[in-house]
Amino acid sequence: MSLKIENQSTITLPKKTDEALEKILKSVPIEHMRGLEKLRLVDFINEPRLKNMNIPLKSDIPGLYHPRMGNQAAWMEISTGALLKPTESYFNRIMPRMAFKSNMAGLIFSLVGQHYYLTLRHSVKKNALEQQVRQYAEKQLRSWSDKQAENSWRGRLFKPFRPLLERWARWLNKKAAKANKGK
Repeated sequence: MSLKIENQSTITLPKKTDEALEKILKSVPIEHMRGLEKLRLVDFINEPRLKNMNIPLKSDIPGLYHPRMGNQAAWMEISTGALLKPTESYFNRIMPRMAFKSNMAGLIFSLVGQHYYLTLRHSVKKNALEQQVRQYAEKQLRSWSDKQAENSWRGRLFKPFRPLLERWARWLNKKAAKANKGK
């Protein structure tokens, strides 16, 4: 694989994180990652350009895409501290650790989507970029989770219920949109 993974994080990651990253990156089409140089895992993202932005907590940014600048290739940066929340109590750290792999997959798909739509797809307008990246990440995450579900007993058990759960999710989203519209 041409994408280099650098682990500069001092936080203890869940077991088999490297293998999970490799599987996640293999599920993304190679042409969508053309031009990406590396994926760096850090404790917290510390970017001086973010000082000018109106973000409440800089430590809560889970990932950042660095576009190509000059002769430096594009690369991605992921904050393991934002995904795992190491400062909380033991019981509050259990859930982020259990969902680490899927959160990492969603974040990687989102960052690759940003790269794909900013560099390789020139027909997307700037105001439609966020929606396109969100759709790209959801599509990739759905196909990745389907591949994961084929290999597990839990995935095979819940597969028949998936259409029903998706209908419920659409119904709840409509209800929430209607409630927000009423306010």
